[in-house]
Formats: sequence, C-alpha cells, structure tokens
Amino acid sequence: MSDGDRTTAPAAPLRILFAGTPGIALFSLDALLEASGPDWTIAGVLTNPDAPRGRGRRLMPSPVKARALDAGLPVLQPARLDAAAREQVAALAPDLLVVVAYGRIFGPRFLALFPKGGVNVHPSLLPRHRGPSPLQAAILAGDTETGVTIQYLAEEMDAGDIILQESVALSQTTTVAELHDDLGAHGARLLVQAVRSIARGTVDSHRQDHRLATYCTKLDREAGALSWTEPAEEIDRRVRALTPWPGVRCRWGETTLQLTATQLPPADTPAPDADAAPGTVVAVDSALGILVQTTDGLLAVHRLKQQARKELDFRDFVNGNPEIIGTVLQQA
Repeated sequence: MSDGDRTTAPAAPLRILFAGTPGIALFSLDALLEASGPDWTIAGVLTNPDAPRGRGRRLMPSPVKARALDAGLPVLQPARLDAAAREQVAALAPDLLVVVAYGRIFGPRFLALFPKGGVNVHPSLLPRHRGPSPLQAAILAGDTETGVTIQYLAEEMDAGDIILQESVALSQTTTVAELHDDLGAHGARLLVQAVRSIARGTVDSHRQDHRLATYCTKLDREAGALSWTEPAEEIDRRVRALTPWPGVRCRWGETTLQLTATQLPPADTPAPDADAAPGTVVAVDSALGILVQTTDGLLAVHRLKQQARKELDFRDFVNGNPEIIGTVLQQA
C-alpha cells in the first residue's frame, strides 16, 4: 500500500472525569452526557461524600452523585484528595478534568493525572469575583452585568487562562435563584464548546489581567445578620443575594424574622414618618408591602418568615400580626 492510500485513524474520544457537587453542576453534567460521542466520553464522576440533610439529618447523596448513578457512571467520593484518591482516579485513565462547583482545591500531583489538564466553569466574568460565592458577590456589589467563564485550572484559585466567556445583564430585581439557573445553563453551553475545541485541538485561550482581580469569600450564617442602619438599596441586594441561604434576618421582639422578598419603593413614595428610627415599621402599603425605615429611606418587605413558621405574603403576615406596625425591628 502506498503512502497515498494511508488514512489517519480518528483520535480516541477524550476520557473526562467530571468533578462537581451541587445542583448548579447538573446543567454541565447533563450537557456533556448529551453531547458525548466521538469527541469525549465521561469516564467517571468525582463528588463530595454524602452529607446529613433535612430534619432527620440523614446522609444524602449530592445532586451530582444522584444524577451520575442514574446515568450508570462510576462515582468517586474521597474524603481527601490524597494518594488513595489519586490511585482511584488514575484507574479510570482520564484525559481531562472538568470542574463545576466541586468545592475543593486541586494540588499539582492531582492535576498531573490529566494529560489534557483541567477546565473549570466559574459563574462570573473573571478576573472579577474569584472565589466560592460569585453569584452572591455580583448582586451584593450592585454589578450591572456578570457572566460565565470557562478557564483552565491553575494552582492559584480561579486564576487560569480563559478559554470562553459570556456576559449576562443584571437588573435591580435579579435574585440569586434566578442567576443560579441562568448561569448554570449558559455555563453548560459554553463548556460543551470548550471541551469540543480541546478534543479537536483547536482551543484558544488568553491570560487573565490579574491586576483587575477581585475576590469573594465563603458565606456563613453571620452574613445574613441584618442591621437597619444600612441603606435600603444594600439591604434589598442582600435579600436578593442571600435568599434562601443564609437568609437575611432581624429581630422583632423575642422572635427572628427572615426577609425573603423585598423591593425598593418608588422614589415618590411618601414617608409616613421621616424622623422614624431605622428599623421602624412605619406603615403597610397594599401593593408594595410592609414599609420599614432604613438609614436613607424606606424598604418594602413583600414576603417574610417568622422563626419556626412558614413563609408568608406580607398581607397574611400583617393580618395575623397587626401589632408589628409602629414597632422597631432590631439587628439579629
């Protein structure tokens, strides 16, 4: 057979190890499964160990584990990414690591297991909002846009080269729940494009401008403690960013109130008592909600939840608790 008769055998599909834990990672896992074929296959899934959830504190699998088992994929759940974990991963012979909200840092020995390296889906416009809470950080900062970045993994968190990036607009009413699903879907679509370009050898990437980097931190329960001396706009952002968890909370007498939906009243909304102390429940507007005085104006509470009780619309809450009008809400 002459050289002209020879054909090049097609490259074997990339073997992907998918690393993720919470619900936002399902968008990407599902997209990779649906598009798998000649370019890639999912060799296995890496996710966090089962964790106690619910009132009974029963051990429950992560959303990613549950979906992986449904798809018949091997699942790895090491407590630590140590030598034993690396041995489990190496046995799957993966080429590429794909990470979506796995929740742990990968060391150089772990990343060395992947000939094609690793890529990460990060729900912000890197280098802005590097870190573990970028969805909340974008809302809390009052950003007018955020987005999704597909980047190569690097030793420094979220500092790897950018493969693809796409922005989405933020409004003054965007909630973290809405952003979660929107960016989850956007990230999945971009991830498929990025992995396909890696598989076909056509990937193009560029370095981040590290001078522009900003950082966000892991959220804890204390992040939801509310002070009414904050401006109304900042309180509204916190409610939109921190609901359902950790929740924005204040005190009403001896009980805790969680604000689950608020809004900024129109600028021409009359103030029943402009000299009221911050935290004072000054009135109830039939359309806007319970009007509370802040340090710079009114905030309308549309939905709220009393400790150990179900969430209520403001009308139902006031019907059952009319004495709240005129009282002063305190810091949690």
